[in-house]
Amino acid sequence: MPVTFDTYDENKGTIDLSEGSNAYAILSFLAEHPDQGFTPREIQPETGLPYGSIGPTLKRLEERDLVRHKEPYWAIGETEHLSTYAAMESTISAIEARYGSETPEDWLDNSESVEEE
Repeated sequence: MPVTFDTYDENKGTIDLSEGSNAYAILSFLAEHPDQGFTPREIQPETGLPYGSIGPTLKRLEERDLVRHKEPYWAIGETEHLSTYAAMESTISAIEARYGSETPEDWLDNSESVEEE
């Protein structure tokens, strides 16, 4: 299905940290070795993830300060960033479990219908 390329954003700023996700596998491995850095080629066999998904996942994790990067090595991020992000994810999950999930598009749609009244 074709998309409007200029507005397409596959991830929309989210990252899945649930058990079984690529991000979870990488963070779990790096957390087991907090004082070491690894190349993507070293991370791949330890996580069992497809090699092509390692780099993009590391980049998304880096954008959120969940991992550190010094070419060509990657390491687990600072504890404070991990704690903050984990708490935020937990809060969002609890809210969605109780009230259901919403997207910014839902908010926009709702605000437009209120304006029409």
